[in-house]
Amino acid sequence: MSREKEEGDSRSGTWARLRFSIIGGLLASPPKRGELKPAVDELAIKEWRHPVTGESKRFAVSTIERWYYAAKAAQDPIGKLRSKVRKDAGSRPSLVPQARELLKRQYEAHPSWSYQLHSDNLETVLREKGIEPVPSYASVRRYLKANGLLRQKRLHRRDTEGARRAAARAASLETRSYEAEYVNGLWHLDFHEGSRRVVLASGEWRKPNLLCVIDDRSRLVCHLQWYLDVTVEVLVHGLSQALQKRGLPRALMTDNGSAMKAAEFVEGLEGESGLSIAHEPTLDYSPQQNGKQENFFGRVEGRLMAMLDGEDLLSLELLNQASQAWVELDYHRTVHSETKQTPLERFLAGPDVGRPCPSSDALRRHFKVTIKRHQRRSDGTVSILGKRFEVPSRYRTMQQLVVRCARFDLRTIDLVDPRTRELLCELYPLDKAKNADGERRSLTPLDGPLASVCPAPSGIAPLLKKLMAEYAATGLPPAYLPKDDTRADQVDDDSNDDEAAGVVVVR
Repeated sequence: MSREKEEGDSRSGTWARLRFSIIGGLLASPPKRGELKPAVDELAIKEWRHPVTGESKRFAVSTIERWYYAAKAAQDPIGKLRSKVRKDAGSRPSLVPQARELLKRQYEAHPSWSYQLHSDNLETVLREKGIEPVPSYASVRRYLKANGLLRQKRLHRRDTEGARRAAARAASLETRSYEAEYVNGLWHLDFHEGSRRVVLASGEWRKPNLLCVIDDRSRLVCHLQWYLDVTVEVLVHGLSQALQKRGLPRALMTDNGSAMKAAEFVEGLEGESGLSIAHEPTLDYSPQQNGKQENFFGRVEGRLMAMLDGEDLLSLELLNQASQAWVELDYHRTVHSETKQTPLERFLAGPDVGRPCPSSDALRRHFKVTIKRHQRRSDGTVSILGKRFEVPSRYRTMQQLVVRCARFDLRTIDLVDPRTRELLCELYPLDKAKNADGERRSLTPLDGPLASVCPAPSGIAPLLKKLMAEYAATGLPPAYLPKDDTRADQVDDDSNDDEAAGVVVVR
């Protein structure tokens, strides 16, 4: 029900009660024949308080008589005494077609304008075009509200194509509240920039950001922690603690920040080597989808941060300690106005569709990105972001390796099976200083022991012998002209011939 209709119904009911109080005595004790007129004249002389303005007011004899006869024959006297509804109530405001078209175009171009601003600009345009009649402000306002052309929020930050699409989507689709049916069925995750700065050990003042994870059904805070930066490393650090505290949810809703779209985070949730958690990002420029988070952040600022006003030198450590104590002992034990339960009671009551969380080491391995690299045959290494890692010699025959790594933490990377994505081993960074000692491991045989002494090759290879024999069997002359033949027997024969001919041979 609109506000105007509520006000109208309230006024109509107030007037009905006043009219009933005036003629109530006549209805309770109906006057005998000939006594009605003196009784009505007496009521007409009295002053009554106006139900809206509160001023004194008298009513005519004919008016009181009309009320009396109307209520006397009615089953519901007060209902009969209510103000009559106008015949044109609820009908479309009377705007000429040209004014309607101009008003619609004006609203499409400026949906954030007030009704008064729309009315003033429409009046200017109509007078310039000579269109009559010019509608009043009330007619413009009623027309806009009757057609659902309500005032929209202005795009203060960025007036982009995406923001305009989001505004059009919000205007064309209805908005409804929702709640997950099961505990751990849906979690919300978001960052919030704090209103106060904290002092670091270096003396620098920084504004921290609060990472918060909330269960949709119970409103339980799975984990919250203040950080100095908003990165994927921070995101994984905080979410991992939430998973270890409450278990694995079925779905996680986040916004579209750069950390939430990082490959490590996305693959950790629903990748081939992920935790099988459905990642449900909100629509662009639609923060209302994560409204439970925004509501909680309001409580953080209005209650938690308000109790820290007296602390001048607020450190990050103190802020995190205070936040943990407040959320566990105050927020989780306060009855929620909508669920009528405390978040802790509702979380424990279930029903629960969560799953057990893996170990810390296994959890860290999930939040990594999968990369393919070629192994260097010269020294058995692979390069990730300019950093080289040694591959064990038993995998030296694998030309293309599939590795998983967190680009924000390259202390180790994982070598995985390219088909099953199972962990084969951890790879460590190349240590050139350690390798300079000259000690080397023996290569592990790939298929049986290697011969200690390899025999030297002898004679012509079998295939070439076979080809030469087949060629000789054809009976064809050699397909080349000999030149500078240096065979020993040929040289001696040629020398004898030269000497017989009197040719001097220089040897």
